[in-house]
Amino acid sequence: MSVIVVSPLARIAEMAVRHKAREMISLLAANQDFHRPAVIQAERHLKLSMNDISFAGTGDLIAPQESHVAEIIGFAKAWDQAAPLVVHCWMGVSRSPAAAMIASLAIAPEDDDDALAKRLREASPFATPNMRLVEIGDEMLGRGGRFVKAVKTLGRGADADGNTPFVLPLPAREPVQS
Repeated sequence: MSVIVVSPLARIAEMAVRHKAREMISLLAANQDFHRPAVIQAERHLKLSMNDISFAGTGDLIAPQESHVAEIIGFAKAWDQAAPLVVHCWMGVSRSPAAAMIASLAIAPEDDDDALAKRLREASPFATPNMRLVEIGDEMLGRGGRFVKAVKTLGRGADADGNTPFVLPLPAREPVQS
């Protein structure tokens, strides 16, 4: 079973090497330049430009859009899970936890939304998933409001210093009977 590693930008190289990751999703503001860790395959690095805001129409800031969530879902479904997936944003607190949860539900649609929220909180007392990403993900994944409700019930995480990566386990799967 593989996992999703959620990280702040400052620790992506360390996390990618430590967890032997080969794939990564980056959610950063436009023009935030950084170096992709060498262990991450260039063709399996999804870069999405968005700000950590929860509503559109905020000047020059880019709110998460349906197209961003569609790319997260498609990328996650193409992930072979042979090695962990790194998902990061600036601090690893809002955009990347939301994207990690969306990726998890994309590859394990049978997962229970409340169980996913519980795994997130156990993995990180700091995570406060971006609600705009969550709301779009709920709609696009056909969760019927369950994902939004689970994240709202989860509530705001503890204050964070933006330097605390964590590992979000995927749901346990039943072995295939032959």
